[in-house]
Amino acid sequence: MTTVERAEMLLAQDGAIRDKINDGATLDEAVDPSNKEFGPLAHPEQVQMRVAKRAMMLKEGIQPYPVTLDVTATIEEVRAKYDGKLEAGDETEDVVGIAGRVLFLRNAGGLCFVQLAAGDGTKIQGMISKKEIGADSLKQFKQLVDLGDHLFIKGRVIASKTGELSVFATEWAIAAKALQPLPALHKELNEDTRTRKPYIGMIADEKIRNMVRNRSKAVASLRKTFADHDFLEVETPMLQTVHGGAAARPFTTHMNAFDLDLYLRIAPELFLKRCLVGGIDRVFEINRDFRNEGVDATHAPEFTMVEAYQAYGNYDTIGALVKQLVQDTAMDVFGSHKVTLLDGTEYDFGGEWKTISMYDSLSEALGEEIVPNGGPDNPGTSVEHLGEIADKLGVERDDVENHGKLVEHLWEHFYEDKLYEPTFVRDFPVETSPLVKGHRSKAGVVEKWDLYVRGFELATGYSELNDPVVQRERFVAQAKDALAGDEEACDIDEDFLEALGVGMPPAGGMGMGIDRLLIALTGATIRETITFPLVKPLN
Repeated sequence: MTTVERAEMLLAQDGAIRDKINDGATLDEAVDPSNKEFGPLAHPEQVQMRVAKRAMMLKEGIQPYPVTLDVTATIEEVRAKYDGKLEAGDETEDVVGIAGRVLFLRNAGGLCFVQLAAGDGTKIQGMISKKEIGADSLKQFKQLVDLGDHLFIKGRVIASKTGELSVFATEWAIAAKALQPLPALHKELNEDTRTRKPYIGMIADEKIRNMVRNRSKAVASLRKTFADHDFLEVETPMLQTVHGGAAARPFTTHMNAFDLDLYLRIAPELFLKRCLVGGIDRVFEINRDFRNEGVDATHAPEFTMVEAYQAYGNYDTIGALVKQLVQDTAMDVFGSHKVTLLDGTEYDFGGEWKTISMYDSLSEALGEEIVPNGGPDNPGTSVEHLGEIADKLGVERDDVENHGKLVEHLWEHFYEDKLYEPTFVRDFPVETSPLVKGHRSKAGVVEKWDLYVRGFELATGYSELNDPVVQRERFVAQAKDALAGDEEACDIDEDFLEALGVGMPPAGGMGMGIDRLLIALTGATIRETITFPLVKPLN
């Protein structure tokens, strides 16, 4: 059955239920529990019953999805005003109109109890009394209201006989009829539901709601810190004619209007540097990027990243900025540099952060000096020898290799998942960093650092390359790697080279994944930090 065929079948089932209700059938008579007429792909019995209730509301002139309701206060506001102020049995004359999702129902004779929840999980009790609203209205409440519905109630604020803060209703209305039932809220959600139906997770799981809110706070904190340092936020193209700014395999698409093949952005770097050329001396962007690569606990094909560039800075000044960005975010989101991870352990982002050299630390781990490739006159440790070391250690090798790639793979073998405390790893091979300025005193090395936190890379920073001639040389080397089969190598971007030729000031630059920042601050996986992660369809 195609998607359209199933949708038409479900509409036909909805129509059949509506016709039965309009012909005088009861709710039970309107549903077909075994789905004899429409088959196993039709609405299950619970959904049919809710569709029937919707039809009954329409028949009786009641809007199941009204445009507006007399909401005068939020559940959070009522809680904030009255919590701890009323004793059991106290009543006020304060009338409020509130709305929330029904998470609990108890229909007990002439008095019904309902628990309403706001979006942030704040709850309040509603009391629906026959004495207050009349027998017909109470009967209708019992008949039509289900768990998961959005419900409006208006009435006096009181404390029940058990001391529960409540709204004693004088009127009620369904604000939005839920046709799909909620899962059992007292049970842990399975991983499939959490990732495929994150909206259910937001309703059922406080940790998921908190992640959405903490992510928003983190982004707001980053923007505030950048603003405090006089950075300007810009937006750069997501569709690009040349992919660049990172070593990554891009997604491709096609623009019909121009009959032009395009790439989805893998990084905004080359456009942000054009801003430096244009005189925007401190610039940043919080952007969506796309890389057609593997998926694991710290990688996703679609992710959010912040990149920033500061004229007349370098990798030292930008490192200090990144440290402040991370520490400010921890403070703004959690109130401390010391955060509690999901597994209950604490992690401290405060104090001074460790710094190590890639070549020095690799030489120490191997027990022999690994020398950078300083060019024809100073070739450093050969590719052949590095390859022999990699084979001896069982380190995975690339189809297209060079000195820099092998050095990084060997370093990762010894250190990548072992750097637990915040650590800047400095001074990378020139071959793997085509957009970075050469080190001021070390041949074959560039002024780049990676920041490692809890065993994974959180951010990267550079002294940015601004010599157009050297940049062209680096692009040519990358293009040759691409022709040799390296799918992550970038192409030659002549428009960027022309912009660089106009003159870009010396600059420090940084990039940091927002998703990874949340991983570092919370201990979650990348899927748990992304509100709507990409999942493979079941069919």
